Amino acid sequence: MTAPILTVSDLRVSFGRHEAVKGVSFSVPAGRTLALVGESGSGKSVTALSILRLVEREGGRIDGGAINLFGENPVELTAIDEAQMRAIRGNRISMVFQEPMTSLNPVLTVGDQVSEVFIRHRGLGVREALAEAKVALDAVRIPEAGRRLGQYPHELSGGLRQRVMIAIALACRPQLMIADEPSTALDVTTQAEILALMRELQAQIGMAMLFITHDMGVVAEIADRVAVMRHGELVEDAEVSAFFAAPRHDYSRRLLAAAPKLGEGSPTAPPASEPVLEVEGLITRFRLGGGFLRAARHFEAVRGVSLTVGAGETLGLVGESGCGKSTLARSVLRLVEPSAGAIRLAGRDLSAMDRTTLLHARRDAQMVFQDPYASLNPRLPVSELVTEPAAIHGVVTRRHSRELAVSLLEKVGLEADAVDRYPHQFSGGQRQRLCIARALSVKPKLIVADEPVSALDVSIARQITDLLLELQRQEGLSFLFISHDIAVIERVSHRIAVMYQGEIVETGPAAAVLFSPQHAYTRRLLSAVPRADHRSRAAPPPAPRTVRIADFAGADAA
Repeated sequence: MTAPILTVSDLRVSFGRHEAVKGVSFSVPAGRTLALVGESGSGKSVTALSILRLVEREGGRIDGGAINLFGENPVELTAIDEAQMRAIRGNRISMVFQEPMTSLNPVLTVGDQVSEVFIRHRGLGVREALAEAKVALDAVRIPEAGRRLGQYPHELSGGLRQRVMIAIALACRPQLMIADEPSTALDVTTQAEILALMRELQAQIGMAMLFITHDMGVVAEIADRVAVMRHGELVEDAEVSAFFAAPRHDYSRRLLAAAPKLGEGSPTAPPASEPVLEVEGLITRFRLGGGFLRAARHFEAVRGVSLTVGAGETLGLVGESGCGKSTLARSVLRLVEPSAGAIRLAGRDLSAMDRTTLLHARRDAQMVFQDPYASLNPRLPVSELVTEPAAIHGVVTRRHSRELAVSLLEKVGLEADAVDRYPHQFSGGQRQRLCIARALSVKPKLIVADEPVSALDVSIARQITDLLLELQRQEGLSFLFISHDIAVIERVSHRIAVMYQGEIVETGPAAAVLFSPQHAYTRRLLSAVPRADHRSRAAPPPAPRTVRIADFAGADAA
């Protein structure tokens, strides 16, 4: 057994009177990965923030326990002051967060942000720090690293931004890296690249890794041990092989059962009918630059897309980030104006309508977005939130809106007494149910769901997809369902369309596309899907060895 880099013993953390972490104990050995899993609110992120003593900045309080960091200079992290902690953060312990866009400073260049680590912890000058920053970007396989140093975060894709975060985290060759949902928002191909990169760099540096995730496929791919948290307590801690073969705790078994698995099957296709949505030759362009004495350029995000969605049918749309999925979804409802093509909704031509007519036509099509908290007005009570579309379209009067709100809440599995609460008083899964209730208020024929479960943990995501399937059976709804989780797509879709660089490259029944793919890109996409089975993972990395981060760039060049 490799000696531990970190041990957490009987950790207790509170927020006011609420105890969020209740006597948690675990250890992370050098060169190995412990996956910390559990539902939202189980205490995973609070535990991670406590290790770095950042939980205190969030209003939390470490009430008891010990956090020991070993190595050349062993230290008990709860017993040192803030100045000593600052010397450890980013140096001996680093962290990669879920959303790099909110973690990176939008007004500083990539070079400034990576070099800051070398300036702060290694005492380098600006010129030397920038040189090391380029080496760090090369180490995480960022192409044209020298040019990227002068770019800003918004100029990079999601995958590249996450690589920048990893470069910052690895800059000082930490003993421990904490990764808090680092791949949740990434598509499967980018996720596969990031996971492979993290395993490779871990093996080269020999660092320990605490990996927080709700994706069981990712757990099987990257973890050596699995620790399961529930309601602030650690209910199981096991080797990854034992965990997947025979989980001991009932909650662990429920988590594994809730995880979507490719091959579980799709719903039975509805009878053939007239299409609710018809899209023909849709093109959407965005203007890039241009101005005085300079010609404008255009980027085609959607290139001649044609598709149909029948009554009571779900068409799943998959593809990498940046392929045009969300732009297509917004173009279908003319939230983004298409440049060419035809859109027919319930037999009506949306592409030829003026704004007033379009507003009335949109009653037949509603949208559910990825982030429910950003979709709901925080100042409105639920009674107004879920009935607002119905009020706009004249479906309900103010006098009867509360009665409609109660009916909608019950339809999506929420209690009637929630009608007077506000969005911040609900969990993520409950907020997504509110968004679905809001969409249902006008009795639409089509719901466009853009990544509606990607930010939710597996058990809540399962509840939401179950709800959508049940509503489809009850109401005869049609769905255009967008997701980068192909197992979720299989579970809800009758047919699947695969999008690549703005084009639909393959369409067909779910089983045909997933198990007899015809296009090379579809095959590549499917090969990147992480499987919730540790036996499918690649060979383990070699034994850890001590190297400088600059060695990585040399290995790449060779």
